Amino acid sequence: YPIDHSFKGGKNKMAKGDFFYMVNGDDNNIKEKKDQTDLSDEGALKLSEEVDAPQEESLESVTTSTDAHADTPQESGDSMESVMNLYEESFKRFAEGEVVTGRIISIDKDHVLVDIGYKSEGQIRIHEFKNEEGEITAELGDSVEVMVEWWDDEEERVVLSKEKAANIKIWDAIKTSYDEDGTVQGVISNRVKGGFSVDIGVQAFLPGSQADLRPIRNLDELVGQTYEFKILKYNRKRSNIVLSRRAILEKERESKRSATLESIHEDQVVEGIVKNITDYGVFIDLGGVDGLLHITDISWGRVKHPSELFAVGDTIRVKVLSFDLEKERVSLGMKQLSVDPWSIASEKYPVGSRVSGVVVSLTDYGAFIELEEGIEGLIHVSEMSWTRKVRHPSKVVSVAEEVDAVVLDIKPESRRISLGMKQVVPNPWDVIAEKYPVGTTIEGKIKNITDFGLFIGIDEGIDGLVHISDISWIKRIKHPSELYKKGDVIQAIVLDIEKESERFSLGIKQLQDDPWKSVAERYEVGKEITGTITNLTDFGIFVELEEGIEGLVHVSEISKEKIKTPVGQYNNGEVITARVMNINSDERRIGLSIKRMEIEDEQGLLNDYVNNMGPATSSFGEILRENLQEKLNED
Repeated sequence: YPIDHSFKGGKNKMAKGDFFYMVNGDDNNIKEKKDQTDLSDEGALKLSEEVDAPQEESLESVTTSTDAHADTPQESGDSMESVMNLYEESFKRFAEGEVVTGRIISIDKDHVLVDIGYKSEGQIRIHEFKNEEGEITAELGDSVEVMVEWWDDEEERVVLSKEKAANIKIWDAIKTSYDEDGTVQGVISNRVKGGFSVDIGVQAFLPGSQADLRPIRNLDELVGQTYEFKILKYNRKRSNIVLSRRAILEKERESKRSATLESIHEDQVVEGIVKNITDYGVFIDLGGVDGLLHITDISWGRVKHPSELFAVGDTIRVKVLSFDLEKERVSLGMKQLSVDPWSIASEKYPVGSRVSGVVVSLTDYGAFIELEEGIEGLIHVSEMSWTRKVRHPSKVVSVAEEVDAVVLDIKPESRRISLGMKQVVPNPWDVIAEKYPVGTTIEGKIKNITDFGLFIGIDEGIDGLVHISDISWIKRIKHPSELYKKGDVIQAIVLDIEKESERFSLGIKQLQDDPWKSVAERYEVGKEITGTITNLTDFGIFVELEEGIEGLVHVSEISKEKIKTPVGQYNNGEVITARVMNINSDERRIGLSIKRMEIEDEQGLLNDYVNNMGPATSSFGEILRENLQEKLNED
């Protein structure tokens, strides 16, 4: 029964702040109900006045009401209580901002009506039920959580919001996760300045330093990925949330690290994930503990760079080579999972056996050949050809080329194999002497001309040398190019073959007889000859007797008178007469004398004078004749 009739606005309407008093027939307790919405200033003032009113009036009203119904049966009291409860429910309303659960009872083109247990249904704008394709997802009878936005008392309707209810629920979940040190799941939607934007129901910020344990090179790879995050801080009023993925990863790593350190030991074979690649090796995550797989322990063979074999994120099997618990350092090996090929290399590659391999690198001194993974042999530059002088291996082979070779030597302890390419074919020098014995006349093309001679091609890879001194018997040659040019085809005689030093000597002048062998027959000692001066020196005069045959008039044989040099007294090209004094065919020398001719001429005159003298008419004449005769005899 209402005692204070403060109802306004017609039937079943009550303004904010109104109070009404009811008496329960059973226990005479006074009940008080206040509208659950916020009090207006007017309502608050009215509430204060009614609370301060004399209590006697209220108590008197209660007493009167109680007496009036003192004789009412118990059933009547219970019925009255039920009526009053229904009466209260009809006026019950939720506070603005409160989240309640309702049921969809109607759907039209603009609104969805939801029954939230109030005397009138709540309205939700239809767009809150449309997905990205514009399709309506609401169906009659669906249960939905909504937030009371505001009350329209005049039209007796309630405006609700499904989106705001979801937003409130999300923020409640964020608060719970933060308070309980939990995690939230979200999708990295895009990159922003300093980090990423993450959708966890509402937009949150993930700093770049909190995205992973280590700096990320390609940040775009994370966009679109779903992860668990830890909330570092949030501000609901400013809609500000800061997340961390690194905190979760660090916790997981620490947990794995402890377990790994307890179980790891040397010679253990484990699986790990490639975490980082450097020039000198690969860092492997073994589960919270990083181990180093050095480049020398990756393979028994040659590895130029670890990136040729691995990529970040690869899962590989490795063996623990050493483990330092104090420093938490783990050395790993991959090649140790297989047998060392050098342990059986001697049996597999005996000396003299023929092998095939691929050229893996070139140096100034040779080529390295990979026979199999982990075993490489060296072909020295001197072992590449029997006949060619190879200055650099690139002139013969190239990287990645497959070649045949012969094992010359093997030393497994020092992991070395010496190989030879030229041994694959017969040595042409072994048969060249049989094919071209000394004295054989050959014909070939001039392949090269040097200061000291001509190189003539004989067989493939074998050249013979005609020394400049073996070009002509009689001509003075300063350079072979005076007589020949490259490409000329000439004949020569085999003079000598040295197999050990691989030398093939040829001669051109030997095709003709040596003119010096018969020079003694043509120029007898004492014979007077005539020749042309070809050269003047301080020690004598060179006289050409015939082409290629020269004699020397020594300075002491020029005149009876002592002279220091013939230069100035004679000229090149001048024809002179001299007498042959001596001949040395082996040394190719002819000695001439002009002085001897003068002396002989004088003796001839004296002989003629003495022989023509008559008998002496005096003793003086006799003495003179005797002296002249003695002089002639002495000469």
